[in-house]
Amino acid sequence: MSPSPSSPNPLSDVDQQALDWFARRQRALTAAEEAAFHAWLQADPAHRAALARWHGDWRQLDDLPVDGIAQLRRQLAADLAAAKCASTPASRGRRDWLAGVAAIAPRAALATVALSAAGGGYLAWNRWQQQPLYAGDFRTLRGQQQDITLPDGSTLRLDTDTRVAVALYRERREVRLLGGQAVFHVQGDQARPFEVLAGAVRVTVVGTRFSVRHTPEIPGAEEIRVQVEEGRVRVAGGAGSPVMELRGGQRIAADANGRLGLIGQVAEAGIAPWRDGRITFDNTPLAQVLAEFGRYGSTGLLVRDADVAALRVTGTFDPHRLENFRRVLPRVLPVALRREGAVTEIVSTRAQ
Repeated sequence: MSPSPSSPNPLSDVDQQALDWFARRQRALTAAEEAAFHAWLQADPAHRAALARWHGDWRQLDDLPVDGIAQLRRQLAADLAAAKCASTPASRGRRDWLAGVAAIAPRAALATVALSAAGGGYLAWNRWQQQPLYAGDFRTLRGQQQDITLPDGSTLRLDTDTRVAVALYRERREVRLLGGQAVFHVQGDQARPFEVLAGAVRVTVVGTRFSVRHTPEIPGAEEIRVQVEEGRVRVAGGAGSPVMELRGGQRIAADANGRLGLIGQVAEAGIAPWRDGRITFDNTPLAQVLAEFGRYGSTGLLVRDADVAALRVTGTFDPHRLENFRRVLPRVLPVALRREGAVTEIVSTRAQ
């Protein structure tokens, strides 16, 4: 699943009327028009609220970045070109008005045209609204961890070999976990929900601390895991899956298709023992254990025997001190370590 910003929606009648009045009042109104405007404003409290929303959007133009202005200019130019193809008197009047406004000061022109009642102008404005206020891509290398503080005050702790793409919009915040695992400490903001997208799973929060794991490259560990340390999150899977709500101390996993499992309890080791330099395995196949160690660096260990690869491992280890794992392994499993040049093969000691 690759959710994307919602496409522009048609304006409601009230919003369309408010937008029309807002655009018209950028120039001087006649006495009759001014009287009509005040009559409309007093007719329904919803009118005043809609107009206030447009004024709020107008003020947001002060935060419009340079590249946003350039993008909006290009879209408005396309809108004007499309308007030239119209043949009705009303559309010709709108076209002339658009062209006249485009000739005035750049920011005022952009804002006025964007906020005009013309459909294309509104689409351009809405496109600008969908541009992130902040965007960033982050990646940790094997064996590296990184702490990230976002402009909204939320923090991310990235584990080794983890990739995320962050986008903070005006009405929502979004992080795409492209691979690896991370802990999120979200700054509460009721007006801007925080979403983490991992494969086919969407996690939505307002303010909490939780972890998400998404490692599709590891055979047997393709599931997406969400664990909550404090607060609450909503977890939505693929099509047809119910939305599940997790509280502090709870966890859930979904398969690669987004099918959610049952809610369980967070293990005693916590939502992310890797923050403290620990990896915990619970009845995990040896092949998967080695793949997990491989996320932190080269292990130098090799398994060729499928039966050995399927042996189960339980325990907590430091991924940066692999010698401890090497020393313990022959004591807990029927295996031996056989050195072969630069690698060490793990072989069975069971009688054939």
